Amino acid sequence: MQNFSAFALLRRAFGGHSSWQPQWRTPEPKASYDAIIVGAGGHGLGTAYYLAKEHGMRNIAVIERGWLGGGNTGRNTTIIRSNYLFDESAALYDHSVKLWETLSEELNYNVMYSARGVMMLAHTIHDIQVFKRHVHANRANGVDNEWLTAEQAKEFCPPLNISPNLRYPVLGAALQRRGGTARHDAVAWGYARGADDMGVDIIQNCEVTGIRRDASGAVMGVDTAKGFIGAKKVGVVAAGHTSVVMAMAGMRLPLESFPLQALVSEPVKPVFPCVVMSNTVHAYISQSDKGEFVIGAGTDAFVSYSQRGGLHIPSHTLDAICELFPMFRRMRMLRNWGGIVDTTPDRSPIISKTPVPGLYVNCGWGTGGFKATPGSANVFAHTMARDEPHPINAPFTLERFRDGVMIDEAAAAAVAH
Repeated sequence: MQNFSAFALLRRAFGGHSSWQPQWRTPEPKASYDAIIVGAGGHGLGTAYYLAKEHGMRNIAVIERGWLGGGNTGRNTTIIRSNYLFDESAALYDHSVKLWETLSEELNYNVMYSARGVMMLAHTIHDIQVFKRHVHANRANGVDNEWLTAEQAKEFCPPLNISPNLRYPVLGAALQRRGGTARHDAVAWGYARGADDMGVDIIQNCEVTGIRRDASGAVMGVDTAKGFIGAKKVGVVAAGHTSVVMAMAGMRLPLESFPLQALVSEPVKPVFPCVVMSNTVHAYISQSDKGEFVIGAGTDAFVSYSQRGGLHIPSHTLDAICELFPMFRRMRMLRNWGGIVDTTPDRSPIISKTPVPGLYVNCGWGTGGFKATPGSANVFAHTMARDEPHPINAPFTLERFRDGVMIDEAAAAAVAH
């Protein structure tokens, strides 16, 4: 149960919010649960929600070292899309987009999903060839995508500079109209409220310090800052720190963690209608409902758990934004930040059982984590509940690194990372 003021209860009833967030009462953990989720971000809370709603598992705890939604869920750039090249990725991300489209109604909580379109700019002949290949592959998989000329791209996004004198002139663009944005942390709060209503315990400020295994090697629970908590199923969804948590069970994963940077401008009136991404100059931008420009930069070249990263990354990104959108040159930046993303060698996620009985892992999303939140949570819940993968996440198991059947979206995701 939560403690709400009368005003908060009214806001809760209508599912609306701006910067408002409910104040959760963290329950004392039980001695044991049927399942434990490590990580109270969007993926972890969503997994608990679907375990309870679709699989009837109500005796669940979500354990979080910090506060609900305080990790990468609160540090993303809000973009939603499914225009990935390979069949496996397109199926996973489009499953997620379909869930995004009705998620506010599903959760009775406004996640502020906006299908404003995601447009990816082509600056070279190679870009044109690659994006047209994406368009054809997406259409073959039933995923919407279309090719625009430079003039059509400017008509769709009037602030775009298509002058031929640019360092990297715009030669065309690929557009997914179903793509768009959602409120960055609202998905976590919506899933948290839904899971809590079904009896899930959300335990904040409770760091996991160990994963215990019995004599047969199977999971028997976790050691935490609040003591040992028993469970025969443990799902680890701790973005950026998955390797650290899994090492507690004696598992080494093929992951590296990098700072991923972004920044936001001062708020202005609505002038930017869509999301624009550019691989060649590496920058992407959209405008939030509060009027801020949300600008995504790249990953640092070095591994780190820093949530700041190198200053040259946002500087280069702003150079690109100012060239593509000259009208923004007088804008002031309010703040910049970094998330910590864990990434696999093939830049595709792991949603899988592990060799440790009762231990499951959802990780390695790189920059794809936010857009995949509902779909990832949905199929991970299926995997945990049934001890077998959902058909959508079956290609994303750990075994692919043993067998060499890689889903190499490193260059196919239409962004540089």
